[in-house]
Amino acid sequence: MLPAYAELHCLSNFTFLRGASHPEELVARAHALGYSALAITDECSLAGVVRAHLAAKDVGLKLLIGTEIALSEASGGAVPKLVLIAQDRAGYGNLSELVTRGRRNARKGTYRLARSDLDAGLPGCLALLTPGDSAGTFESDLVHARWLAERFPDRAWILAELLCGPNDRTALARLRALARAANLPLVAA
Repeated sequence: MLPAYAELHCLSNFTFLRGASHPEELVARAHALGYSALAITDECSLAGVVRAHLAAKDVGLKLLIGTEIALSEASGGAVPKLVLIAQDRAGYGNLSELVTRGRRNARKGTYRLARSDLDAGLPGCLALLTPGDSAGTFESDLVHARWLAERFPDRAWILAELLCGPNDRTALARLRALARAANLPLVAA
């Protein structure tokens, strides 16, 4: 028997050109696979969570509400990408406010969030760093991880997302080294 697993980074078709499945389909599949929970984390959007909530309620699956954001300010040329997950109702409100701010800061169909938008962290939310997504070096990922740890004390992790590719062992070794250097735990997604 497999240990309990919760998918913490899942894009629905509300993240255009990246997510393919409807939120209801993602919930049904997570339930069929025996996941203990599923986080819907569309990019700077909460659009898929209503449909996911209804589907999760029907099958008794715990739904986590979150969003994925890429911060516009970069260090060393790499743009930090984060997954933020609400822990409670207040966290959901703060997450909603952040998404709204990001959308209002840019032209329609895009968003703009900077590091300064998270200077106070985001109360009631967990933060997960997805390292190396945008030409990130180990050093720039370490800067982002340390920055995140300062703003989300005891609520920050580094996402380990392995895609069954030929470099998974190397990628995992790099993630483990990053986690040690930043003093942040790894979490699977």
